Amino acid sequence: MPFRNAAATLSETLESIAAQSFADWELVAVDDGSEDRCAELIRAFAAHEGRAVLVEPGRVGLVAALNLGLERCSFPLIARMDADDVMHHERLADQRAWLEKHPGHSIAGSLVELFSEEPVSEGAAEYIRWQNGCRTPAEIANDRYVESPLAHPSVMFHRDRVLSAGGYREGDFPEDYELWLRMLERGAAISKVPRVLLRWRDSAGRMSRTDPRYSRENFDRLRAEYLARDARLRGAREVVFWGAGRRTRPRTRHLRELGIAGTAWIDIDPRKIGYRVEGLPVHPPEWLQKGERPFVLVYVATHGARESIAGRLAALGYILGEDWLPVG
Repeated sequence: MPFRNAAATLSETLESIAAQSFADWELVAVDDGSEDRCAELIRAFAAHEGRAVLVEPGRVGLVAALNLGLERCSFPLIARMDADDVMHHERLADQRAWLEKHPGHSIAGSLVELFSEEPVSEGAAEYIRWQNGCRTPAEIANDRYVESPLAHPSVMFHRDRVLSAGGYREGDFPEDYELWLRMLERGAAISKVPRVLLRWRDSAGRMSRTDPRYSRENFDRLRAEYLARDARLRGAREVVFWGAGRRTRPRTRHLRELGIAGTAWIDIDPRKIGYRVEGLPVHPPEWLQKGERPFVLVYVATHGARESIAGRLAALGYILGEDWLPVG
């Protein structure tokens, strides 16, 4: 658990850790240069519980703090936690049992419940609905390019498998999403315990809202880097983009710059069909029935539209993961 200036929420987090039904745990808390009472609270918790280690490297940044924590952990299974969230009292027991039941799975997340002092936005609620519906290794692998399929503080993973993949990487990108993409690229199986085991706090000051590493541009660039290396796009099949709208087209830019130029657009707007957009012809969905089937990247992200497109593609015989993928 890395933390910085989280004294306002840390006590509630620590209470949820102490209340775990599974007792054989150790808390490795890494203080990333806090200027409040966080370290004092951890010391008091360690004195009472006897199962906490405080690491104080000074201000090193989140990624370095995460890797320091990994180095100091002595147990083979690591549960990530943030200092403003709340664990269900059976979280550790359930995730440990899940990984023992599925030894081939490297990472196990869980369903999450978003909570906030302010009303939860429609966009945040939709993201949680999508994320909680993405549970099995196949679902997570197929939806990996939509958004981050896991809430970082909800995961438990095999320490040696994450370390062998290089741990967390520093860069202008969300460090957790990059790790999931890298693990999936290496063939790791990732799943979720189909139960809410974390209450995930939303706030205006949350790092994912304030740190430029989590900007939409950086998410798009990171997705494109991994997508451009995906073997399904590097074979002999044509690649086409579904969605020739003004808001959709720019999201393909990073991928096209990495050499996946595409050969056509697919769109349902009759005003676009038959024209060329950014040099590529626009075709209706029925065009996909041609003899040599292309691989389809669906960039339409409007609520409900992706599900509708999935139905259209299924009716044309296209299989998710084999013939098409959604992209955020």
